[in-house]
Amino acid sequence: MKHLKIIFSVLIMTIAFTACNSKTSKNTSEALAVYQCPMQCEGAKTYSESGSCPICKMDLKPVAKASKVLETNEISEASIFNLTSKWNTEEGEVIQLKDLKGKTLVMVMIYTSCKAACPRLVADMRNIEAKIPKENLKDLNFVLISIDPETDTPERLKAFAIENLMDDEQWTFLQGTESGVREFANVLAMKYKQISPIDFSHSNIISVFNTKGELIHQQEGLGVDNKDTVDTILELTQ
Repeated sequence: MKHLKIIFSVLIMTIAFTACNSKTSKNTSEALAVYQCPMQCEGAKTYSESGSCPICKMDLKPVAKASKVLETNEISEASIFNLTSKWNTEEGEVIQLKDLKGKTLVMVMIYTSCKAACPRLVADMRNIEAKIPKENLKDLNFVLISIDPETDTPERLKAFAIENLMDDEQWTFLQGTESGVREFANVLAMKYKQISPIDFSHSNIISVFNTKGELIHQQEGLGVDNKDTVDTILELTQ
């Protein structure tokens, strides 16, 4: 008898759980549906819920599914947000790359004592920024990562940002560890090598990532035509 009571209780809980899930699923489906009066009394006006037309009183009919896709917090295998290395910003904050999630990222690797290629890369970054409408900048983060973490302390990066008029909210400078910098350079397929106590040889690549940290576009070279880069950024920040 005791066993029968237990079995009955489990059966009741299972039925209740299933009913609850069915209700949730139905509500989600309704939330994504779009309804419209079959007589189109109000033109192309649509409703997010079922019901009746306020004019002819006919039942609204589903006409399409909303194109809106529910955002998830999932990170794809291709995302740089999977990297667990820690970085110091020019403001002295400690972050991981996943803390940059949610904005389109335009990233480049430089070192502040460079007298040759890096000043031109910095100019290229500023040139790209100048072609982006102000209303899009709030969705953008221009990130400069030092390949010389021993020299480029947060204080030095801050001074460099101010000196080059790159101290607004949309600019971020990062100092990492040697292993973290090397790991990130490998992700970008960027090569660099220290050739003297103060100089490095390196690739010249500007990379664009979407808000989920997935690489979308790369621009290689110095002073190159940046139209494709700007177009990619505009598309991602619309």
